[in-house]
Amino acid sequence: MAILSVGTRPAETAVPPGLRVGVLALQGDFREHAQVLRKLGANVYLVRRPEELDQIDGLVIPGGESSVMDKLARTFGLAEPLRAAIRGGLPVYGTCAGLIMLADTILDGMNGQQGFGGLDIAVRRNAFGSQTASFETDLDIPALGQEPVHAVFIRAPVVETIGARATALASLDDGRCVAVEQGNLLGTSFHPEITGEYRFHQYFLQKLVAAAR
Repeated sequence: MAILSVGTRPAETAVPPGLRVGVLALQGDFREHAQVLRKLGANVYLVRRPEELDQIDGLVIPGGESSVMDKLARTFGLAEPLRAAIRGGLPVYGTCAGLIMLADTILDGMNGQQGFGGLDIAVRRNAFGSQTASFETDLDIPALGQEPVHAVFIRAPVVETIGARATALASLDDGRCVAVEQGNLLGTSFHPEITGEYRFHQYFLQKLVAAAR
């Protein structure tokens, strides 16, 4: 199988044939993630039902509203099967609300809010304020190469505590962590899917390739 090249533009042969990538399509900007993954050559499946988890090799959880995702996932009977799939090793990448859903601990969740868990972290929702407080910055992320990553934060969470099993990939100048990984799991506070920045998706696809082996 081919190994993905890391860069801001998609490689011509980025994804091995047959690799199936799901995007959780309950709510949020799942279309933008699907578009990026298709540009990278992935076979993309929109996931809304538990049985659709059996069709994929990995899953992207998009940005949106984490409390709404939680309610819809439970309504569609998807929450517990997805938790089980994550425990079983399914590679998952979560952005913004997706990062919240992957956290083992949500510090300021809505009453009764549940996540899928998997990442040994504690997150705080809307850590930077309302949407009017959205901002952009460049991040140094050695795992993705020397070129800085341009990151957009929109009502973004922040990782307040990192457990022993998780690793920080990127932090702001003030030290707050905004990107983490743990085995097959990857999470970012920001939205690379809306900036033309492909490297996080490529990095995640590398995890799928490794897992498929």
